[in-house]
Amino acid sequence: MRVSGKNAGLGLAVVSAFAFGGSGVAAKPLIEAGLDPLHMVWLRVGGAALVLSPLAWRHRDLLRRKPLLLAGFGLVAVAGVQAFYFASLSRIPVGVALLLEYLGPALLLGWIRFVQRKPVTRAAAAGAALAVVGLACVVEVWSGLSLDPLGVLLGIAAACCQAFYFVFADQGADGDDAPDPLGVIAYGMLIGTLVMTVIARPWEIDWSLLGGQALMGGTVVPAPVLLGWVVLVATVFAYLTGVVSVRSLSPQVAGVVACMEAVVATVFAWILLGEHLSAPQVAGGALVLAGAFVAQSARSARKSRAEGSAVAARSAGAGAEGAKDADPVLLDRGAGAA
Repeated sequence: MRVSGKNAGLGLAVVSAFAFGGSGVAAKPLIEAGLDPLHMVWLRVGGAALVLSPLAWRHRDLLRRKPLLLAGFGLVAVAGVQAFYFASLSRIPVGVALLLEYLGPALLLGWIRFVQRKPVTRAAAAGAALAVVGLACVVEVWSGLSLDPLGVLLGIAAACCQAFYFVFADQGADGDDAPDPLGVIAYGMLIGTLVMTVIARPWEIDWSLLGGQALMGGTVVPAPVLLGWVVLVATVFAYLTGVVSVRSLSPQVAGVVACMEAVVATVFAWILLGEHLSAPQVAGGALVLAGAFVAQSARSARKSRAEGSAVAARSAGAGAEGAKDADPVLLDRGAGAA
């Protein structure tokens, strides 16, 4: 599944960011109406798994080729991120919960530098530092953490899961046996559904809530409409358009565009849910996004220069392997697709 031209890819990346950004504002009214956050996750992931099951059948060979990758993706990138994110936004504003999740790329840099002991660029480290400073503003640490502490911790847990998503994605992306990302997403949803079935106990869902209505910022909205938006638009459509855009643009460029998701979620929550952030929180959110932008765009530029150097080296007879070993930026790929 491809699109032709970078402009088309860029358009899909923007559409994907808008679709992802609308998940929280559609899910929160259902949670406030009485739906347990874990049940919300199960409905979102299970509904997406049902819709994407034809893709899973098409790529059924992945179960034999990449079982550990599929298990890790389903456990962490699907079940972990979604469960912690929805649990977080049930206690703190949607925009803050998503901004906390965007600490993932900064945490990943720490993993690469201190656990894998691989070098990272100064620009990437500066971007991570900006994100941490922005986080301090978002949670307003000078006021003694006025936000719900458990909600903040749950948001940071979502960021940790997001960081490990990049680790799993990086492990599965290299070599001639690289799996089709559409198949990985489909199986991630299926495995995530199985995991969340054990954790969420969906047989305890109050199904009458889903047949009723929910209040979105003073407006009554049918619950099935909200659930349909979360499953079809904010999950299935968002994931698929995101994957296609990455193929057309590159993970680094698509990752920068994906930073719009936090902005979209915050604006949607402001307009639809009446969740107004303070000026320091808005400034902190801008720093978090700026940090992600600096880290990813700097790495993209360095990688482009490195590829050019590698071509020159091969032309001079130096060989591709020597060019790769000389560039530490090639060691920290995977930190960019936010």
